[in-house]
Amino acid sequence: MMIIDSQVHIWGPNTPARPWAEKASAHMDEPLTADMLSRVMDEAGVTQAILVPPSLEGDRNDLALAAAQAHPNRFAVMGRLLIDRPEARVAIERWKEQKGMLGIRLTFHRDHDRPLIDNGVADWFWLAAERLGIPIMVHAPERLKVIADIARRHPGLTIIVDHMGFARETMDGEAPAGAQRVLELASLPNVSVKVSAMPCFSSDPYPFRNLHDPIRRVIDGFGPQRSYWGTDYSRLPPSCTYRQAVTMFTEELGLSQSDLEWVMGKALAKRLGWPAV
Repeated sequence: MMIIDSQVHIWGPNTPARPWAEKASAHMDEPLTADMLSRVMDEAGVTQAILVPPSLEGDRNDLALAAAQAHPNRFAVMGRLLIDRPEARVAIERWKEQKGMLGIRLTFHRDHDRPLIDNGVADWFWLAAERLGIPIMVHAPERLKVIADIARRHPGLTIIVDHMGFARETMDGEAPAGAQRVLELASLPNVSVKVSAMPCFSSDPYPFRNLHDPIRRVIDGFGPQRSYWGTDYSRLPPSCTYRQAVTMFTEELGLSQSDLEWVMGKALAKRLGWPAV
């Protein structure tokens, strides 16, 4: 079975040539390279991965693109774009000309970027991405209703909601309410969801049974063809290995074989056009 991780960060050492924009405390203590990631993917049975450059490197996509260009059947990129900078309007016009680049990933969950989603700064971006056919992954757990409004205004825009719309506060007993919030977007055909990073939202031991019902509800609501498994590997808790992040879905959720094939990789491949199915 093709298994595509819908989100993994890789990054380089903190050096004067590429200083981190912020600390990597939310990730691992050391940089995660493409070679390191490839080894753990092999151990876990993961065939491909979408590389998402972490915010700690600002808007640099070069490391992820180099990995995708060196291993085009293994990695592809959803790159970062700082939409409040004037140069972003120029960069987006040639975005998909970058070999290995599939789309853009935006975050609106920190104090400095949270307002950008609806204060007018991003208005040009949604129009441009829709016009250019650029898929967007978005992490805005507090602004799901705003995402729904954007999706209605731009029906040709492909929007993929990160991590079932969960935030750090959506832990354990808050997960059912979090699932209900994102399910309010399920009726919008241009919105789909990453059922990713799920072990990060449970303090239970593997297989994180307190999340099973919310996950199944979201997959049922969006359908397996609009639900994409992923790990956010560098943020997995110590209680979960990469392999367990896989088997939590393939062995513990009770999904049918057909649904698993869609959720674990085929649906995302179809949505992003990579890899060829």
